[in-house]
Amino acid sequence: MAIIIEQQYVITDNKNMTDEERIKKAFEKKNWPEIKVTDSWATFKIMAEFVEGFEKMSRIGPCVSIFGSARTKPENPYYALAEEIAQKLVHAGFGVITGGGPGIMEAGNKGAYETGGKSVGLGIELPFEQFVNKYVDRDKMIHFDYFFVRKVMFMKYAQGFVAMPGGLGTLDELFEALTLIQTHKVARFPVVLVGSEYWKGLLDWIQTTMLEKEKNISPEDLFLFKLVDTADDAVNYILDYYADMSISPNF
Repeated sequence: MAIIIEQQYVITDNKNMTDEERIKKAFEKKNWPEIKVTDSWATFKIMAEFVEGFEKMSRIGPCVSIFGSARTKPENPYYALAEEIAQKLVHAGFGVITGGGPGIMEAGNKGAYETGGKSVGLGIELPFEQFVNKYVDRDKMIHFDYFFVRKVMFMKYAQGFVAMPGGLGTLDELFEALTLIQTHKVARFPVVLVGSEYWKGLLDWIQTTMLEKEKNISPEDLFLFKLVDTADDAVNYILDYYADMSISPNF
């Protein structure tokens, strides 16, 4: 963990360095006092991000996190679908949490914002593809340097996950959620995958290779998520999950 934190700290504070320079710096020989100082300052920065996140997120009420690609354009059908899902979630009493950037994130925030619901953005500073979309409530925008701090906020303060088609970041967030549920590190919550055409190849591999061939997961793990194709099915799955619980609108 110390090595990971130090490498992230180096990357964060040396944005203009090349990849080769960053790697060389991470492997530079350091004496013990230098290592302790670097780790100590990184710890304070990490703590500050956790404190800000906890303070702001603890007041938002029930929300659903929507994940998906930052590269999805407004004319893409998945953009409109994410926007519709967010609208229906707001009508059902939920706010919406996204990464606060473009693409699917923008669609989710737009649907929530224009419907009058809470629109939360958990931004991360990246060298490309990332800016704060205009549909995030200004008092609910939080900027992070560390991915692992940001993921804690996604997991801790969401009552459901909607995974739209996306890239490596979406897969990272999806499998983080499924792992925490599988290992009982968090209470089970509804996880929805939207888009059969997009997710089919991955799900086939999980079943045939991961489960049946290698037996690296249990059969019941395939029921940790629900695959849907429409906004109604996505939202109804979440609502059915909480049918016996009392959830009040948060706006």
